[in-house]
Order: sequence, then structure tokens, then C-alpha cells
Amino acid sequence: MADTLRRLTSTSAFSVLQDKLENFHHDYHVVSGEQNVDRCCELIELTAEVQGQLFVILNLTAAEGGQSAGLDPLRTRLLPWLGGCFSVGRPAAAGGSSLQLIQDSLDKDRRIRGLLVSHEGDLQKVEAQLCSTRLQLDSVRTQLIEAQNELDETRSKSSRCLFASEEEILRLKAELRSVREQENIPRRSLEDVEDYEGQSLLRDQVSHLTAEQDRLLTSPGPSPLPRLTRSSSPTRTEAWTEARLTSSSRQARLVSRFSDLYAVERLEAQTLLRRYIADLEVVQKVLFIAVVESFKIAKLAYRHFKLRVKKTLSTSHFGPDSLEDAAVDYIVRNVDLYDVQASVNDVIDAMNVNPQVSFPPPVDFVLISSLIRETCRVSFAMQTLDPPLGLAFASDGEPYDDSKYRRSYGSSPSAPLVSHHVWPALAAGLSVVVKGEAVTGRLVLWRSRSVSPGRSRSLSPTPTLVFSSRRSLSPERLKASHL
Repeated sequence: MADTLRRLTSTSAFSVLQDKLENFHHDYHVVSGEQNVDRCCELIELTAEVQGQLFVILNLTAAEGGQSAGLDPLRTRLLPWLGGCFSVGRPAAAGGSSLQLIQDSLDKDRRIRGLLVSHEGDLQKVEAQLCSTRLQLDSVRTQLIEAQNELDETRSKSSRCLFASEEEILRLKAELRSVREQENIPRRSLEDVEDYEGQSLLRDQVSHLTAEQDRLLTSPGPSPLPRLTRSSSPTRTEAWTEARLTSSSRQARLVSRFSDLYAVERLEAQTLLRRYIADLEVVQKVLFIAVVESFKIAKLAYRHFKLRVKKTLSTSHFGPDSLEDAAVDYIVRNVDLYDVQASVNDVIDAMNVNPQVSFPPPVDFVLISSLIRETCRVSFAMQTLDPPLGLAFASDGEPYDDSKYRRSYGSSPSAPLVSHHVWPALAAGLSVVVKGEAVTGRLVLWRSRSVSPGRSRSLSPTPTLVFSSRRSLSPERLKASHL
């Protein structure tokens, strides 16, 4: 009993309980509820262990006798029952194990406090590092926004410079073509004059030889030669001119050039118009009307040109070929005499009064003069073929024909009617040579406005190209000296 009491005194169990109780009271509002419950349970366990040690001492004291030996009911009923409630295991080993548990609990509490202090220090360091990282992230984000703004500004400047450069290139190309045409016209006219002079000299020599031959035939002689007459020349159906001999090769070249117009010049004109017209459908309709009008004007110019050539050649024509074949052959060899600029002006005038274009026109049609000029040249040259090539009939709302068109991007595959055309089909008579392109879908009727007599074209987005020579050597000015 004395050893047990000494161990209990040396461990200062009640002092430890007092310290824990004070710490529990001090940290009650700081820690969480779960930690408070855990500490309270720990105090109850320690108190129960101390009480168990006291009951062990009381039990040993009552067993040794003494002044309390007469209390049998207390010793036999109360003390064993209370001792059984607070102690576990054998009474001899319970004292030492309980004290050891108290000591272990004290050591554990000290370690927990040290770990808590260390954890709080580490948490403060991590929070400081997190704050520093957030500041660095905000700085990098600000730099990224500034760099993005600078990139957008540089991109906008580059796009403006590129836009101005493209306009300048297109303008210079148009001027260069005009200058080359003006330079080639005098040279070709000179070559035509020299060719005509050579032909005139040859005709004079032939006439002189014919007269000499007639004189010899009419004079008396032993064996006069048979007189050559026009009836001895080959029949007209057996004559093959240069135009007929090169018709197939020229047709292949012109068909290829027509395809290039769709792939190159049309896209350039479409890109140029999209800068001023946002609606792609309106741009496609304007380009289609320009191509159709170019073919019409070029065919009319070819007829006038051929009539003047036939009128000029009729006074001096001779040979096996007919006057029609001779005129076509002459046009094939001198196709550069075609006044393409006059046709371009006529096409632009026709588009200005076309009811399918809204009034006033969205842009000045001089912008697409390059496409109009090349289309007029191709159409004029196609009229010299046998048979001539032309555009197939096209109208909005016509039934879609797969052998005549191909559907454009964005078309309704199930729509049976053509909403509008993108490119016309090239045909030789009733047979289609090159397919066109059409958009099928819901029909939208054109609503044309009345032509304003006093409307002005001053609102054109680009200045009108001014040519130093509006009309070059035209068919109307063709004279016999140029044949």
C-alpha cells in the first residue's frame, strides 16, 4: 500500500490534471468543437485512473485492519464494487499501469503541442509563399494583357497597310494593261499597214502578169496557151482558210481561258467587291450580270467589226475562199484591232441601267473593269470559231439542270429551282461545253427601284479609272488602209 501511495505522490497526478484543466479552459474558444470534446474525454479518463488508484489504496488499507476494521459492510460491499468500476485487470498491476498511462498521456500532449506549433509555423510560411505567387501571377497576367493589346494593334496596322497595298497593286495593274494596249495598237497598225502595202504590191504584179498573159493569148501565134479564167480556180467548198485550220486549237485555248476567268479574275473581282458589299449573294449577282453583259456587247461588236471588214474586202477580194471566210480569217489574224475599251465602257453603261442591279449601284462598276475587259476579249475571240461559243440561257427561277450547272456551296440539295447564278454555262449551240455554277434554294425576287434621272455616281468608294485614250482603233474607224 505504501509503494502505491508513493508512486501516486511522485507522479503529481492532481497537478497534471490541474494543468490540463487550465489549458482546456484557455484554448476552449480557439480550437474546434471536436478537439474540445477530445480534451474533455481525456480529462475524464485521467480522473477515473486517479480515482481507481485511490480506491486501490483504500481497499488495501481496509484489508490491513486497524481502526477501520469494524466497518465490514463498507469493506465487503462498497469498496469492491467501487473498485471494480474504476479499475481493470489485477489490482497489483493496476497501479503501475495507470501511472504509466498518465505519464504517456503527458508526453503525448507535449508532442502534440510541439507539432501544433510547428504546423502553425509551416502554415504561415505556405500562406506567405501563396501570397507571393498570387502577386507574381497578377503581374504576369498584366504583362500578357499588354502584349495582347500590342499584338492586336500591330495586326490592325498590318491589315490596313495590306489593304492599301492591294488597292495600289490593282490600280497599277490596270494602268499597266492600259499602257501596254496603247503601245501595242500603233505597232499592230503599222504591221497591218505594211502587210496591206505588200498585198497591194502583189495584187498589182498579179494584175500586170494577167494583162500580159491576156495580151499574149489574143495575139496571133502558132499554139496559143489556154486562157485562164476564174472558172478554172478550185471550188469554194474545197478552200481551207487559216481560221478553219486552227479552229479546234483555238477553241481548246479559249475554253481553258474561260475556266481561268472563273478561277482567277472572278475571285479577284469578288474579293475587291466584298470590301464594299457585305452580302455575298449581291456580289455574285453583280459579277454574273457583268459576264453576261460582256458576252452580249462583245458579240455585237464582232458583228459590226465583221460587217466593216466584209465591206472593205468586197472591192478587192478574189480567190477560192468566200468573202465570209476571208473576213473571219482576217479577224482571226488581226483580233488585236478589237477596241476592247469601248466594249468595257458599253458594258458598264449597260449595267448602270440593268433593272436587276439596285439603284443607285452599290459601287462604281469600274472596279471590276479588269474582269469585264478579259471577258470581252474571250467572247470576241469565241465568235470566230466554227461553230461559235456563247453563254447558255439562264434566268432566276429556272429548273436546276445537273448537266448545265453544278450546285454552289450553301445550296439546298433538294431545291428544284435556281435561286441565283454564280457563273454562266458555256455552250456551243445546244450542247454544254463548260458547266456553270448556280445556287439552289428559296427564291428571292429582285425589287428594282426606278432610275433616278439626277442620281450621281460621286459616292463611289474608289475613284473612277481615267484612261488617256478612251477609244483606240475601233471597228467604226477601220479603213481600207488598215487591211
